[in-house]
Amino acid sequence: MQGAKSVAFHTLGCKLNYSETSSISRMMENEGFVKKEFTEEADVYVINTCSVTENADKECRQLVRRIQRKAPESIVVITGCYAQLKPKEIAEIPGVDLVLGAAEKFNITKHIKEIAKGDSAKICSCDIEEVSGFNSSFSINDRTRTFLKVQDGCDYNCSFCTIPMARGKSRSDSIANVIKSAQSLAATGAKEIVLTGINLGDFGKGPDGNEPISFQNREENFYKLIQELDQIDGIERYRISSIEPNLLTNEIVEFVANSQKFMPHFHIPLQSGSNTILGMMRRRYKRELYAERVGLIKTLMPHAAIGVDVIVGFPGETEAAFRETYDFLHALNISYLHVFTYSERDNTHALSLGPVVDMHTRHERNKSLRNLSYMKMQYFEASHAGQTRKVLFENHNKNGMMEGYTDNYIRVSVPYKTGWENSIMEWRL
Repeated sequence: MQGAKSVAFHTLGCKLNYSETSSISRMMENEGFVKKEFTEEADVYVINTCSVTENADKECRQLVRRIQRKAPESIVVITGCYAQLKPKEIAEIPGVDLVLGAAEKFNITKHIKEIAKGDSAKICSCDIEEVSGFNSSFSINDRTRTFLKVQDGCDYNCSFCTIPMARGKSRSDSIANVIKSAQSLAATGAKEIVLTGINLGDFGKGPDGNEPISFQNREENFYKLIQELDQIDGIERYRISSIEPNLLTNEIVEFVANSQKFMPHFHIPLQSGSNTILGMMRRRYKRELYAERVGLIKTLMPHAAIGVDVIVGFPGETEAAFRETYDFLHALNISYLHVFTYSERDNTHALSLGPVVDMHTRHERNKSLRNLSYMKMQYFEASHAGQTRKVLFENHNKNGMMEGYTDNYIRVSVPYKTGWENSIMEWRL
């Protein structure tokens, strides 16, 4: 393709996708592209997709149609998990010019130069078993908070999940490289780093997902990573984005409790409060372990925020099993929920399970847990009323107001004050 000078991006899905989009954007800008907003006309549009739910697939199609109406001569590139899982399906969407699988997304400029509008869609993908290597990525929008990818892929085989098929085997950066990235981010003025990965607690496997990385005869793991990051000058805050309960060890919790830089904030996927459903999901723990983890966190850090992922409507989830989940979550000392409605995914074991839960029941259960989440968050915030906590304020002036988060993830909104941007201030809640 000749003369493509502007590019616009849209990201669907997780924080890891956002970090990768941000890195691809900087890479393309370094090669001469001018970045534009996705709402503007551009020569190239890049959609980084998710495929965790059916809605993400639909949204990708809707975005392509919108581009076709707005800029029919532009090149449309689809990458990300949906592109790896269903490249031929995507290539048949009218308007799509290039489909890049997991191994090729960071070679995007090379592929763009080799295509022309009007050609049939080109697919550059390979079997996920062949995907190896680790591409370090980070997203940084306003310098305040950045999402740093330190791990990719997953060796687990949960019965509802397509991520191992879309991302490949578990692999990670080295501690030395993560430290370099963190130091570079500190130099930009970033105050907070959120550590991200597909299975973050599995950090330590090499870039090709083979034997664990060793340095000076010491195997690397997530606990050692956070110990090293804690020593870096310039970064004032770290958050652990999401970590499996079976990989959230006591030593990690104890370290965070004693750290000045790692925030008292955990996000721990549960998925179901029923041990029967957890077994059908092929999760690697039971609810008793989950309750133990929450109990330890709250014993050491009573003020800590704990977020929970949960899926409703999984095949075989009877009314009694859902009630188990609801009652378990109601009794747990947690702060908020991310509630997902089960969505059938091709080539997953869950498709063979039953009985299937009808969509109306799935949505009603979702609504029920979202209401519980609202009540949990209201209670958590009210329990901190009158306390003074440190808030990292963001750079945005939104109609005369500015926002920030406390160390334990309570959102604070105050009248905009010049000089408070990207600063940590004491604030009475």
